[in-house]
Amino acid sequence: MKAAVWHGRKDIRVEDVPLPGAPPAGWVQIKVHWCGICGSDLHEYVAGPVFIPVDTPHPLTGLKGQCILGHEFSGEIATLGEGVTGFSVGDRVAADACQHCGECYYCKHGMYNICEKLAFTGLMNNGAFASLVNVPAELLYKLPDGFPTEAGALIEPLAVGMHAVKKAGSVVGETVVVVGAGTIGLCTIMCAKAAGAGRIIVLEMSAARKAKALEVGASIVLDPKECDAVAEVKALTGGYGADVSFECIGHRDTAKLAIDVIRKAGKAVLVGIFEEPSSFNFFEIVATEKQVIGSLAYNGEFADVIRFIADGRIDVQPLITGRITLSDIVSGGFEELVAHKDRNVKIIVQPQAVDAAAEQPELVH
Repeated sequence: MKAAVWHGRKDIRVEDVPLPGAPPAGWVQIKVHWCGICGSDLHEYVAGPVFIPVDTPHPLTGLKGQCILGHEFSGEIATLGEGVTGFSVGDRVAADACQHCGECYYCKHGMYNICEKLAFTGLMNNGAFASLVNVPAELLYKLPDGFPTEAGALIEPLAVGMHAVKKAGSVVGETVVVVGAGTIGLCTIMCAKAAGAGRIIVLEMSAARKAKALEVGASIVLDPKECDAVAEVKALTGGYGADVSFECIGHRDTAKLAIDVIRKAGKAVLVGIFEEPSSFNFFEIVATEKQVIGSLAYNGEFADVIRFIADGRIDVQPLITGRITLSDIVSGGFEELVAHKDRNVKIIVQPQAVDAAAEQPELVH
């Protein structure tokens, strides 16, 4: 089969690879319909290896070096491994990407997203930029009737936003600041709105992303290049600051910004992937009793996102800015995102032609 294989920095090749073997016990084989290009995929292309193990085999999967990318995907079950129950061949599904050991302290206490041997599909094990992919059945979620599988490819990034919102506790009626309106920032805006946030203030500098933030639910967008963002947020909140902030960039300066824009005893949830350390005086936390919370991936939030898409509280269409085939993934996907990052949110890839009859009609909201 054809697959998009990471060989190294700036070296992703669409090439012939062997079909995956029969799924082992407890796993399933999925015929991929759509798979989104994630920011982590782009990091591997531009600056990798970041997550892909190249020196020693991954402790859970054994993968080392070359890897089929792709973890934001949906499709239909092609083959069931031994012992799999609750699913049937032909079921339309999406798959959580957090492959985990099930044996460590965190797995046993319901925190599989921080498993000691955590392996993301498409980074530490072969992924879904291919016709077929094998994944553990415990990671699968059935898609409801009438749920388009292209929307299924957006569940994963939305689940990241949903997990962050849930980490903040109830946001009903609260003033929320989202720092950054890239893909995860936009997903967090949508999830905060769906969860009942009263007002959503977004900090963003890109003109295209400012417009997109307003389209998906932001109440106000502030440009930190054009104003004192902290002062403006305080002016909008009676001088106090926001109740909750979500840092969705991963920059040394924006982490402090996310803390500075919240009120005393407010919550700052850090979602971005940070590539370098920053300096910070932690007395600012002590003196204000602000809470700083880390948020990694998701932990069961696929179910929430599927429900919110199905009932119309979340509309994925504004997030999809490109649909391409696997053969175009380098020029029309990775290079397009590098060259025109501001005008793109999510480019989704179709590894193979899907029968029209297999695709359900899009939901009408």
